[in-house]
Amino acid sequence: MSRRVPLLSGERITVVDVPDDGVVLRPPMPRNRLDDVGAAVREALRFPLAGPPLERLATRGGTATVVIEQPSLPIPSAPAEPRHEALATTVDELDRLGVARITILVAGGLQRRTTPREIGLLVPPEFRRRFRGRVIVHDAEGDLFDLGRTGNVSLRVNRALVETDLVVTVTAAETVLNGGPASLLKACGRDAMRVGGAVSLLETSGSQGWRLGLELERRLSARVPLTGVSLVLNLPNVGGMFGGFPYDEQALERLAGSRLRRGLGIVPASVRRRVIERLPRELTVAAVFGGVPSAAHTEALLRAIAFKGVALEEPLDAIVIGIPPVTPFVPRERPNPLSAAYLGLGLALRLWRDAFPLTHRATVILLHHFQRQFARPTQAPYRSLFFDPRTARDLDAMREGERAAVADERAIDDYRAGRAVHPLEPFVEWSACDATANRLRSVVIAGCRDATAARQLGFVPAHNVATALGMARGAGAERIGFLLAPPYFPLLVGRR
Repeated sequence: MSRRVPLLSGERITVVDVPDDGVVLRPPMPRNRLDDVGAAVREALRFPLAGPPLERLATRGGTATVVIEQPSLPIPSAPAEPRHEALATTVDELDRLGVARITILVAGGLQRRTTPREIGLLVPPEFRRRFRGRVIVHDAEGDLFDLGRTGNVSLRVNRALVETDLVVTVTAAETVLNGGPASLLKACGRDAMRVGGAVSLLETSGSQGWRLGLELERRLSARVPLTGVSLVLNLPNVGGMFGGFPYDEQALERLAGSRLRRGLGIVPASVRRRVIERLPRELTVAAVFGGVPSAAHTEALLRAIAFKGVALEEPLDAIVIGIPPVTPFVPRERPNPLSAAYLGLGLALRLWRDAFPLTHRATVILLHHFQRQFARPTQAPYRSLFFDPRTARDLDAMREGERAAVADERAIDDYRAGRAVHPLEPFVEWSACDATANRLRSVVIAGCRDATAARQLGFVPAHNVATALGMARGAGAERIGFLLAPPYFPLLVGRR
């Protein structure tokens, strides 16, 4: 007897029949939360895992730069972010130690630069009113400080990281490319960020981004004291009609048979998005670690994997992944086809440890309409991947497109003005997608309404999930997994 599970497909909820031999991958319930994040941050700064405590690093009457990231992960996000409280506590500690001038550096990588109106959303309201320092949003095309080269990569960083008496990172340990040393990489020039990828987002081996982050940490610490805090975030909790999803079995059954779910399928897409956006969301902290960014981040990431990971005894022959209705970057917008593919291939299927979660020549089924809709002007650079009649799997086409993108002065100006992502961002996302797709037999887009867009990326369009599952079984798939997400969670392959 098959069971029915609800999966996101853009703004819609698709109910999928899981056969008896299907593998439902469901994350564990969020762990116990810290009641006082501020106290945990102060404790981490006073008793770091590695390096001196903050009070020995801060210079009375001196300066300090606090590095934060745009809150791209986890998905879904929450309005009240524990990272906001961690930032406020860190700044208060610097004030208490007599630091005279404090700079908050928003390291956004190649994503759209945070606008002045949005900066206030990165800190608590009360802190925003009393903060008297300055806030800098990193510009990958700005006047950067040259720290030399490592191999063929130029390490040019934001001057706020070197023209200061102290650097403190305040991040969450989500992946090897999010948090810790990666926040320093996101404050570099475009060349370093373009090559800073990873095979697995949970393993340091095979991650050029992690190696570059460590090298940046080493070179910066030779010039200025460097410390930080790293938060272990629990998986998000969502209320409303999604209450208990995807953790609670009863919530799955309730959502699968919900009249509201069926009603969402007939209302306009704009209404569905508003309903989903207004759902109550909560994000909490399980632990906080302090010290040298790489040490604090490593310990926090290992703890996060243990808290949030799901054991998968052996790789699957196929997997079905629902794609949420928001982009993997801020501002949260409707994802275009490439961003939708990145959510499944570049994010969900790179959150593994010990082994890749799929067999060789497996099939991946992504649930999304895949329509070529690009939020303007934020997503305008993504259009460049769909202009060339050659597919994105053509290496020559991608190289030519990337050269044209970085030579597009108007696109660079839009990025620097905070209107759009950097023209290299689509190519970074595609590199992550392509690295995963090359390990697969095929990627099938179930519910695809734009077959041309799917084929442009080298994928196979399918009318619905039943058709896609039939294609996977026809290709020999026996063990088929169904990923109940978002939130996306670690897959620990080969563990019992």
